[in-house]
Amino acid sequence: MDSVRPATPALRRTGSLLALALLASTALSALTPATAASTAPLVEVVVTSTGAGVAAAADAVRAAGGTVSAALPLVGGVSAELPKGAVLAPAFRVVENSPLTLASKNVVGKAGDPTAVRTAMGLGPAAGEGSGVTVAVVDTGVAKTAELPNVTRIDATSTTQGEDYDPYGHGTFVAGIIAGIGAEDLAYAGVAPGAHILDVRVADGTGATDLTTVLLGLEAVSTRNLAAAGDEALDVDVLNLSLSSGSPLPYQIDPLAQALDQLWAQGVVVVVPTGNDGPSQGSVSSPGSDPVLLTVGALDTRRTPDRADDSVPRFSGRGPAPQGVAKPDLVAAGVSLVSVASPGSTVATENRSGKVGDHYFRGSGTSFATAAVSGAAAVLLAGQPQLSPDAVKAHLRATAYSAKALKDVRDAGAGALDLGKALGSQVEDIDPVDIDSPPDVDAVLWHAFLEALLVPDREAAAAAWIALGPETHAWAASRWAGMSLEASRWAANSWSASRWAGEDGSADEWQMRYWAASRWAASRWASDDFVASRWAANSWSASRWAASRWAGDEEFAASRWAASRWAASRWSASRWSAASWG
Repeated sequence: MDSVRPATPALRRTGSLLALALLASTALSALTPATAASTAPLVEVVVTSTGAGVAAAADAVRAAGGTVSAALPLVGGVSAELPKGAVLAPAFRVVENSPLTLASKNVVGKAGDPTAVRTAMGLGPAAGEGSGVTVAVVDTGVAKTAELPNVTRIDATSTTQGEDYDPYGHGTFVAGIIAGIGAEDLAYAGVAPGAHILDVRVADGTGATDLTTVLLGLEAVSTRNLAAAGDEALDVDVLNLSLSSGSPLPYQIDPLAQALDQLWAQGVVVVVPTGNDGPSQGSVSSPGSDPVLLTVGALDTRRTPDRADDSVPRFSGRGPAPQGVAKPDLVAAGVSLVSVASPGSTVATENRSGKVGDHYFRGSGTSFATAAVSGAAAVLLAGQPQLSPDAVKAHLRATAYSAKALKDVRDAGAGALDLGKALGSQVEDIDPVDIDSPPDVDAVLWHAFLEALLVPDREAAAAAWIALGPETHAWAASRWAGMSLEASRWAANSWSASRWAGEDGSADEWQMRYWAASRWAASRWASDDFVASRWAANSWSASRWAASRWAGDEEFAASRWAASRWAASRWSASRWSAASWG
């Protein structure tokens, strides 16, 4: 059982001016007239609102002739069915939800000596690390096995599978890296064997899932946390989502990123992979591109204790992420790791060459590196439960080690995870962000900038922004991630809904160069154009989503996600993890 410790407080609060701005923006948004009854086929969608909230999103769906399936408070919206081609008001964004299906083929797994994750990280024999910490594994499920005795289960899918909790096998492998106890072989214990696993199953027996199901799984974690009220048996401290969606949306308005940001704001350390689309630069995929989250790439230790020869394998996604976001945050062991096999699973039966003894399996990929960092976060929090997610992320980055092949921040971020150093050094907690407190030299101009947004007076806001110094520009960009979900939604809609028209073009320069530490607003994500027009039009539905991969791994169980549609586009060849098995 988990020991009781204080719940982590919510970390992110916006200043009063931004809150007023949010209210003003919401008041200006009005629904379009209800769409006449339509015989058009219904399409499953996720509808999010720009500060309007769940009830308003539901009303908008019904006004357009649709039906609401479930409330999604984390993203301020709903899952629903809408008539194909239905148009909602600019205050709402619509992302189509379509199933992902699995197309399996057999390949020979990567050869190489199996690697115990604790050995790869320089850890000694398992000693119950992570006790009192709960790690949510949002994945394909976690099998009943003596290797993982401390598991609570939530099923977000609509399927019934009896006692077969992970017929696919991926989630069990991930959970084993985090908290396996090494029942059959102590050498293969996980990073935090004392941690409690919250199994949040979001895939059916074939490993297939979709956006709505994943969001429902995240909602279940949020509901559990909000009900915890300091009860550590319920409170979730770390969330491992070994998934790479390939969404083309800016992280500020991507529903998956929004939901994860909200969990971070609730005090949950959210750990995600870069994806396995390397080695090209700019190959980090969503949600790993979100600057708030802790994004992990893979490390090849070459099965030696000498860190000097460590490198980033070719499959690991490289930065920078879209919009110029610096990723990954760090890398961790992710090649030929040994973890728990789900008995009789797809992974175990289709890739017998990956077997290690009777109870373990071998796999590579950024999903498993992600799991290693989730375990490390659990160990850190077990000793210092008061730490905020920002502090955990900053400390793991600050204590990472480097090597000759890890110097490029686009490949390895801050370097490779060094849990020993992290545990042996002082952690500096990070205060919640105060968006109303820029550098003193520009405090007056900053508040003038916010006041102009309240009017709203875009020209005055742009002029005030340009007058701010470079230090304040950098401060504001870094603080974007500190906004609440509602404020960031409002800002994304209000500030990029149309071009900021300055007579000399200077406003366009503001839009294109500074906000959110990147050029996310340079491409017009206009609410009226993107939501109302492109979603319903061929120009949006015909566009291809980037080929992306579940769990950010190049191969998992020698299987590939079939090219399938999500958001009226493609998460083509999306894959649950592992660059190789066997």
